[in-house]
Amino acid sequence: MLAGFVIVFGYIVLVWLVFFYFKWLKFSITWGVVSVFVGLHLLLIFMIGLRFVAPYSTDAKVIQHTIQLIPRLSEPTLVTAVLVEQNVPVKKGTPLFQFDRRPYEYKVRQLEAQLAKAKQEVLVDEADVAIAVHKVAKLKDELVYDKYQSKLSAGLAKRGAGPQEDAQKWAAQVAAAEAGILEAEADEKRARLLYESEIDGVHTTVAEIAAELDLARFYLDNTLMVAPEDGHIINLQVRPGMVAGEVRFGAIASFICDADRYLLANYFQENLKYVKPGQPVEAALDLYPGQIWPGTVEAIWRGSGSGQMLPSGTLPSFNYVPTDMPQGQFAVVIRLDDPDQAKFPIGTQGRAAIYTNPGSGFAWLRKIGIRVYTWFNWVYPFSG
Repeated sequence: MLAGFVIVFGYIVLVWLVFFYFKWLKFSITWGVVSVFVGLHLLLIFMIGLRFVAPYSTDAKVIQHTIQLIPRLSEPTLVTAVLVEQNVPVKKGTPLFQFDRRPYEYKVRQLEAQLAKAKQEVLVDEADVAIAVHKVAKLKDELVYDKYQSKLSAGLAKRGAGPQEDAQKWAAQVAAAEAGILEAEADEKRARLLYESEIDGVHTTVAEIAAELDLARFYLDNTLMVAPEDGHIINLQVRPGMVAGEVRFGAIASFICDADRYLLANYFQENLKYVKPGQPVEAALDLYPGQIWPGTVEAIWRGSGSGQMLPSGTLPSFNYVPTDMPQGQFAVVIRLDDPDQAKFPIGTQGRAAIYTNPGSGFAWLRKIGIRVYTWFNWVYPFSG
């Protein structure tokens, strides 16, 4: 940077000597335009140095993770109590909202009764299997008797010692008994299938109702919404009496998390050529006029939505972008060094300078510039 000052100073001295001290040339409008034109180009030394040695962002803002608080309930449910105040810090697990528990308690009791009934029905199925087995055994014994009578009647009828009708009756009785055994065996098979229907060692009916009961208890537990982590709520519009749940889409509040807040600053891509994680940063936040907050580059988001192409049946069009228009930017994640991160609420905006070579004169020139900005914030908002 010193060389730049020497060159500019030498140029000014040269102009003064030529046109005003020795008067080798007569200063005219033409020479004035030429002198200013050359002088402005010499100032490019400082512009280039500042851009690459001390990149500067006019769009820096504090980012905090937010969680959309959406009731995990199976049906529209009445809000019975608001247990949190807006802008008041809460710890993880602190109750926030209470929803009407009664419909969910009724559902749990209903399913508990169904589960008990299902377990009893399993015992009934077991008894049905035993009944079916005994019925088959009984019919088989009766079939033995029917066959004996049929054989006896047929023998008597053959010898003319008995009526032919008895032989025919017992033959029909045997056929009916055999059909009855087949039917009883089918009933036994059906009873056994009902009884032995299991998944992971649990009867399927019991398992199905147990799963429904677990889901009902899950919804019952969700009637009390708690803080997902340390943080706070702003813009609290929930009031007892409003209905929330499955049909009422969207969140009822936004929960701002305390942890992992950072400063996100946009830079022109070409200015990030020498930027690396770990380099020092100075930020001027509009919330604190007259103050400079040191920090460190944590990461560079090398990517932006301008490079994303979504699946579509329409062919993309590529339009010319004038060179004098702002080009694409990348974001840089900056961690501010102050131990009290609560000083930097979500959305706090300002400007940030990265020093790729802190010992350079350009860095000092940037330090002056960013301090001028923050001190001017006392009298005029420079945001935007």
